[in-house]
This record gives sequence, C-alpha cells and structure tokens, in this order.
Amino acid sequence: MDTSNSHEIMINETTPLVPGKGSKKPKTPLPKLQIGILITLQLAEPIASTSIFPYINQLIRELGITGGDDAAVGYYAGIIDSLFFVGQALTVLKWARLSDRIGRKPVLVIGLLGTCISMLCFGLSTNFWSLVVSRCMCGFLNGNVVVMKTMMGELTDSTNMAQGFALIPIVWCIGGFLGPLMGGTLARPQDHWPALFSGSFWRNYPYFLPCGVAACLLVLALVMMTIFLEETLSTKRRPKFTSTTVSVSSSPDRELLVKSSMANMPLRSLLTPSVVIPIANYAMLSFLDVSFRVLFPLFLSTPTYLGGLGFDPATIGWWMAFLGITDGVFQAFFFARITDWIGPKRLFSVSVWCYPPLVAMFPIMSWILRARGGVDYTITFALLLLICIEVTWDMAYGVVFMFITGSAPTNNVLGAINGLSQTSAAVARAIGPAMATSLFAVSKEHNLLGGNAVYIVLIVLSGGLRWLAYQLPDEVQDRDE
Repeated sequence: MDTSNSHEIMINETTPLVPGKGSKKPKTPLPKLQIGILITLQLAEPIASTSIFPYINQLIRELGITGGDDAAVGYYAGIIDSLFFVGQALTVLKWARLSDRIGRKPVLVIGLLGTCISMLCFGLSTNFWSLVVSRCMCGFLNGNVVVMKTMMGELTDSTNMAQGFALIPIVWCIGGFLGPLMGGTLARPQDHWPALFSGSFWRNYPYFLPCGVAACLLVLALVMMTIFLEETLSTKRRPKFTSTTVSVSSSPDRELLVKSSMANMPLRSLLTPSVVIPIANYAMLSFLDVSFRVLFPLFLSTPTYLGGLGFDPATIGWWMAFLGITDGVFQAFFFARITDWIGPKRLFSVSVWCYPPLVAMFPIMSWILRARGGVDYTITFALLLLICIEVTWDMAYGVVFMFITGSAPTNNVLGAINGLSQTSAAVARAIGPAMATSLFAVSKEHNLLGGNAVYIVLIVLSGGLRWLAYQLPDEVQDRDE
C-alpha cells in the first residue's frame, strides 16, 4: 500500500466537513492605499463641520439675534446645528441610492463641492437667515458620510472589518481635534494678528478665515479623490482595480446585471429585523451623542452665573481639540483589540452604559464651580474625567457600523442600507441639538431642577439605547459566508 495515499486518506476522513465555530479565518490585509485615501477624504468632513463649534455661540451674540439675552443663545445655536441634519435627512437616502447606480465617486464629488460652497457662505453670513441657508445647503448637497461608510464596507471583509471601521471614529476624532482648534484659533483674526488682518473685510466678516481654510481643505480633498481614489461599486469598477485591490474577481455580464437589479430593489424588502435593529441603535446613539456634543461647547461658553464655565472661544477650541485627539489616539490603538477581546456586542453595551455618568459631569462641574467660587484645578480634573468617559462612550460608533455593514445581504444594497441608517441618524441629529439646547435654555431661564432638567431628561432617554443594545445579535453577521 502506498503510505502517502493512506496518509492522505486518513487526513481527508478525519477532517471535519464543516469547520468548528472556534476556527477563525486568517485576517485579510487591508488595502492600505485606498483606505488611506478614503480616510483622508473623511478627515476634511469633520474639520469643516466642527470648526464652527467654538465660535457659533459668540457669533449669535454678536449678530444681535437674541437681543442681549445670553440664556436664549442655546435656542438659536441648536437651530443652526440641527439644520444641517434636517437637510441631510431629506436627501441622504437619495444620494445613497444614486451611489448604488452611478458609482460612489460622482456622489462624493457633489458632496465635497456642496460642503465647500456652504462653508464659504457661512463665513460671509451677516444675519441669522444667511446662516440658515448656508447650513441647509451643506446638508442638502452632502451624502458623503454614507458613501464613505459604504466604501469602507466594500473594501473590507469579516476578518478585517473591525480594523477598517475603527478608522472612521478615529478620523472623526482627529477632525474633532483639528476643527475646533482651527475654528477657535482663526476666529476674529483681526484681534489676534492686527498687522495681517486689519482691513475692513475682516471687521465685516470676522469668522470668514476658519471657513475659508476649511473650504481650501475640501478642495484639496476633492483633487486627491479625483486622481487617486478608485471606484468600489462592482458594477462600475475598472477591471484593474477589481483584480488587485478588492480581491473580488471580475464578474460576467449576467452577474453584473443581477447585481444592478438588486441595487434597484424596493427599500421595503430591506426592512428586516436584522437590518432595522442596528439602524435603530445607530439612530438613538446619534441622538444622544449629538445632544452631548452641542451641550459641551454651550456649557463651556455659558456665563458662570448661569451655571456654565464662561470660557472664551479659544479655550473652548483647545478643550474640544484635546477631547478629539485623546479620543482618536485611544480608538487607534485599542478599539480593534478590545473588540476582538470582549466581542462587539459586549463592548457596545459597556459603551452605552457610560452615557449617564458622562452627562452627569455637567451638573457636577456646576456644583464644583459654586463650591470653589471659580474655575480652578478641580474643574480641570473634572473635564479630564469627562474626556475619559467620553472616549469609552465613543467606541459604540465603530461597533454599530460593523453591525450595520454585516446586516447587508450583498454589497450592492450596502449603499441603500447605509442610506437608511444615515437618514435615521440625520433625523435624530436634527432633533437632538434643537431639543437639547432648547431644554438647556429653558432649564436655565426657569431654574428647572436647579437648572439641570436637561441632563435628567437625557439620562432617562439613554435607557432606551440600553434596551436596544440588548436586541442586537450576539455576533456580527459574516457577509462572506
């Protein structure tokens, strides 16, 4: 008997036909060049959107919109913050479906141009309604967030998805560092560098410089995308890219026709529990998160006699920048490792439990301020603790992106599913700022629960997210199987 043949037979007979659940696929290397370009494009978005946060409250005061009532600033700041998401909620699903038909890159071009123009208009605004128009324009023309997440899903598989989607919150954290730093530093340049910015233009438009710099970054991102970024939609992908980057073999014409028809399938057929539950988690997460993010600079800028910290725009910019860079570094080094260690669902549950103590830090800092008689090192320690809690909370984003991507039955409806999720998140983010800042203003004006009613409401609402977290599947669905 041939020993080699018998040995081969023994191996074949003892090898299980179905691999056990404990066996893991080897990790597929990330396509570094394409993902590097993609995250560079993503970086321009948060820089542009967060650069207005340090000075928006002061801008509203200087435009005389509130008639000198500092407690009412929150109403108008919340409206302006919400308008972008109102516009996005009305159009993002259309952009997502369009990207499933014409490709991802054309939609990105429109989004970058729209954001660039709207930022320039925002910097040239001299009244409340011009601010309204520019923010609405930015939301209507911008479907980039959903398209970029779709592209990330197409560039990764089940073995490297955690690594890929960990980069999305990292980029937003870095943008959350650079944007507020840029906005707070470059606002009112005639006050900081009078020799360079002494003309009448800068007196008439004191907040144009950060908007102009953000617009220039968007133009650079547009040029980089046009030259270097490859299309990822399978029906529009060039053969060279298909065989080298995404590790998906070129499909026959019949298969491409089937995929194209799937891209046009009715949205109602996609609304299965496996898709709806992750989207619901994302919407609630977005609502609570944007409420915190608009309250943070508002709390920092609110005068101390109203329970805030009374910081100027530059100081607010530095604290928000520090929050962003700390969050980004933590996500970069630990998110994928923690996800592999305790699993995505457990990590999501830990993150959402951090929201009540995160929001509770606001009234705690108000109490410390009253007890100490002013801002001192104890407030600094409290802000550092708040940042540590927020970093843990922010890991929920990377996890929920994995669940949403894993819920797509094929890549050709991934854009539609991401469009549905982004529409839900945009509606939540449109409601969140207006509701949170209005509750903040009402709480302070009428001294509801000692001025802390807004925080109590948010903590109660966070219970809904904890319930939704328990409804998620135990593991992220493997789209490769």
